[in-house]
Amino acid sequence: MALSEGEIVSVEKIIIGDRVCIDTISNMVEGEGMLVGDYSNGMVLVNSEALENPYVASRPFRVNAGAVHCYVMTPNDRTRYLSDLRSGDEVLVVNYKGETFNSVVGRIKLEKRPMLRIVIKGKIKTFSVVLQNAETIRVVTPQGKSKSVVSLQTGDKVVIFEEQGGRHFG
Repeated sequence: MALSEGEIVSVEKIIIGDRVCIDTISNMVEGEGMLVGDYSNGMVLVNSEALENPYVASRPFRVNAGAVHCYVMTPNDRTRYLSDLRSGDEVLVVNYKGETFNSVVGRIKLEKRPMLRIVIKGKIKTFSVVLQNAETIRVVTPQGKSKSVVSLQTGDKVVIFEEQGGRHFG
């Protein structure tokens, strides 16, 4: 996939919302996860929960993907709403270099959580994504490392996917 570098414009705390965790049948590593965005033509690479942290056990098969309305990239250059994913559906796992592989959803966890709205400026456009406001939610940097969304600051660089226009049906 053709990925590029985006720049964080703002990070805003918003109200509690419904967030989706995608538990796959595949383990992932740092720098690897799923592309998620408020719109299908602007997405950020959300890291899997592969890293150890003091809050919860590592779950390298999971991507805490975002709010129910968000899009996620799926195989064959398609997108789906997070709210529409079910066990058995295929999703696209992407790393910071743009390398991909298909995985399958084992289960979806939908829970109410505090959320953040993150605005990102790309080369083509400025877009946003709503992710859970938690230390364990991480986005991928151009160097293949991950950074917690609670530590993001204006000017930080992240891995993004963007394209001209939109997709009528996702």
